[in-house]
Amino acid sequence: MIYFKTNEEIDLIRESCLLVSRTLAEIALYIQPGISTLELDRIAETFIRNNNGKPGFLGYQGYPNTLCTSVNNTVVHGIPSAYKIKDGDIVSIDCGVLLNGWYGDSCYTFMVGNVPEREETLCRATYRSLEDAITAAIEGNRLGDIGHAVQRHAERHHFSIVRDLVGHGIGRNLHEEPAVANYGKPGRGVKLRRGMVIAVEPMLNSGKPGVVTEDDGWTVKTVDGESSAHFEHTLVVREGKAEKLSTFNFIEEAIKKNNFLWQNSLL
Repeated sequence: MIYFKTNEEIDLIRESCLLVSRTLAEIALYIQPGISTLELDRIAETFIRNNNGKPGFLGYQGYPNTLCTSVNNTVVHGIPSAYKIKDGDIVSIDCGVLLNGWYGDSCYTFMVGNVPEREETLCRATYRSLEDAITAAIEGNRLGDIGHAVQRHAERHHFSIVRDLVGHGIGRNLHEEPAVANYGKPGRGVKLRRGMVIAVEPMLNSGKPGVVTEDDGWTVKTVDGESSAHFEHTLVVREGKAEKLSTFNFIEEAIKKNNFLWQNSLL
């Protein structure tokens, strides 16, 4: 069942999403070669708790950490570890927060140092595919219009779409209906209505679309070892134009202060 949110409920989800966005911005200040993904996880957990939230992923279905930190050929659900970020890495950081009974969710892929041109192009294409998807997320359209927008942009730039993983509804639960695929046909699928809150999250691979889950039950990697990028916004369907409840503005302001990071939005 799809739960349509009232304006009051949307305001609460927005507060959660803004805390997610601010957390990702805090992390962006520290990302550099030599820092471990586990240290970034500790920074995120402290920041969330200091701002009266709870990590949304920690303990969710047994997940052991606050962040999902997915480096290079890891698509999603990378468990923070002693791995130290290297020059040239692309690092997708997915964060969820529970605040006042409502969840927020967002992801940003950071480009560290001298990123190869193919990976840079991948990140920018994934970023833009999310923007195209949000443009399609208006009342009267259908879920297929969102997926088609991602697919069209990805294939135009010769990248593949991860089909085994999807976006989702969000609210009092981290994952709610509907599932939001990153491919589809225009005019197909569930009709979009005002008050529908969804997390849209394109995942694009530079090689084949196939993925494999490692023995830890969480870490999802590309089947061919090629790189993957992932961006995510939580948004609410509106008439005429979707409203982003999360924002990259804080993150990109932080990136400007970090000489080790590249700005994804510079096209």
